[in-house]
Amino acid sequence: MTHHQVVVVGAGPTGMVAATLLGRHGVDTLVLDRWDDIFPQPRAVHLDDEVYRILGDLGVADDFAAISRPGRGLRLVDPDMHTIAEFERDPESRPHGFPPANMFDQPELERILRTAMTADPHVEFRGGVEVLDVATVKDHVRVLVRDVATGETSAVTADVVLGCDGANSAVRAALGSSMRTLASEQRWLVVDASTPVDPGLWDGVHQLCDPHRAGTFMRIGEHRYRWEFEMLEHESADDYSDLQTVAPLLDPWLGGTPRSSLDLIRVTEYTFRAQIADRWRDRRVFLLGDAAHLT
Repeated sequence: MTHHQVVVVGAGPTGMVAATLLGRHGVDTLVLDRWDDIFPQPRAVHLDDEVYRILGDLGVADDFAAISRPGRGLRLVDPDMHTIAEFERDPESRPHGFPPANMFDQPELERILRTAMTADPHVEFRGGVEVLDVATVKDHVRVLVRDVATGETSAVTADVVLGCDGANSAVRAALGSSMRTLASEQRWLVVDASTPVDPGLWDGVHQLCDPHRAGTFMRIGEHRYRWEFEMLEHESADDYSDLQTVAPLLDPWLGGTPRSSLDLIRVTEYTFRAQIADRWRDRRVFLLGDAAHLT
């Protein structure tokens, strides 16, 4: 049984940033994750200048700049696409040294973070394992894991465990902590697509203020775009499984962009929840990121 100063459960952005910062301070850190490689699906698409500053502290600000796109703020539009209000965030106004709004593709960011994390001699990464139990035993924490490929179980110990394993956190479950809901849930359709044809839209987030179906549009990269639409009660993601069925929702933003130029990357249903864990800590075990709170 090996022992580490810190075990980080979860190799998403939160876990990798925590591990890399610990490694920079000479802390012996083991990172555990169910996946050997970066999870390929796009998820988060925006971070602000304060998070960017953390990336700068990690030494990866230039790498992030190469894969991100500054956003110009938020525009509220009516069903006819007329502007109701605009809240600009000037990319050149940099009180923290970086653009205040930044759009990106999460797998690309994770690749940058993974490279920085695994280059640190104080950080060890172990993928292909799932955490079965986390238990505090006197002056240390015991983490029981199972190899996904072989089914074999083993244990490691640590002075401290950081649960960075997301919304369905196994660490949170092991602590007996539960999520407290702060607001009602909302089902939304998330559409990621690319096109080489520039639709010529304002380079910020568009929030559709439509009482029938609210929506959001944003440009993620040079050719990448995301739409999010509030789903009606009778709908499911299966109703929008191809370009023909989803295109009518996208048309108000496409203008003269031909539908044939669109490449659908992902269409999925996402349930927005506002939740917070009733306990973020139990002695030597801590919850971070989505394991502790969701918005």
